[in-house]
Amino acid sequence: MQKTGLVLSACARTWKSVRMASSGVARLNPLENKVALVTASTDGIGLAIAQRLAQDGARVVLSSRKQENVDRAVAALQGEGLSVTGTVCHVGKAEDRERLVATAVKLHGGVDILISNAAVNPVFGNIMDVTEEVWDKVLDINVKATALLIKAVVPEMEKRGGGSVVIVASIGAYSPFPGLGPYNVSKTALLGLTKNLARELAQRNIRVNCLAPGLIKTSFSQLKAGSFSPHCPSQEEISLFPAVVDGQGKRGEHKRNHADQKVRQAGRLCRHRVFPVL
Repeated sequence: MQKTGLVLSACARTWKSVRMASSGVARLNPLENKVALVTASTDGIGLAIAQRLAQDGARVVLSSRKQENVDRAVAALQGEGLSVTGTVCHVGKAEDRERLVATAVKLHGGVDILISNAAVNPVFGNIMDVTEEVWDKVLDINVKATALLIKAVVPEMEKRGGGSVVIVASIGAYSPFPGLGPYNVSKTALLGLTKNLARELAQRNIRVNCLAPGLIKTSFSQLKAGSFSPHCPSQEEISLFPAVVDGQGKRGEHKRNHADQKVRQAGRLCRHRVFPVL
């Protein structure tokens, strides 16, 4: 979409178009009349995913901590003729999570899809040097807030006969990035959250799956993408990261298409799966 949408890691899978089960004819708007919430969706991966869902016919509610970011992203996607609205949401605040869900219900009558993408990574360094305050912040936003937002959304999905949840974790849950200890741990926890929720929510016809992206060039991941602040690692330190990038940079369409595929699996049989996107 913009520079922040460039991808440093190439997808291991290609996007598959959804076919109508009865006729085998490709659907132009497979998510028509579906309502999707996407957190941290005014930039980077979240914005790219929101755009793709809307292109497939979903009515998308964007969210971000800052109103100006919400306004900018909504205007950009509405300018493409997409059905997109937005609201401020700090996922770590209960009142903001409630407002996000209430906004979708008020504007569109409910929620069918949730993409939980919000995360923080406030430090780079030795995990043994991480303070309790940092641990609390990372686990609060990356893990607890994710679980509580899903809890808030589930009743609305049940009213519509089911739904789909996609949690965005990280390949760091499998191959930890040096210097990002708390972040890696939080993303590993999301794998467990995915499996537990998938089992519990299956009887309610709600699918829960997980994406584990590799290194992606976004404003969030400046330390991995070559734009460094005084608190980010040096180029030499960056060389320590696992070789999961192709060195060329791929556009964000790969990542957003992969998320889009997960929320609209033909047959709706895909549950508690983790999809690495390298």
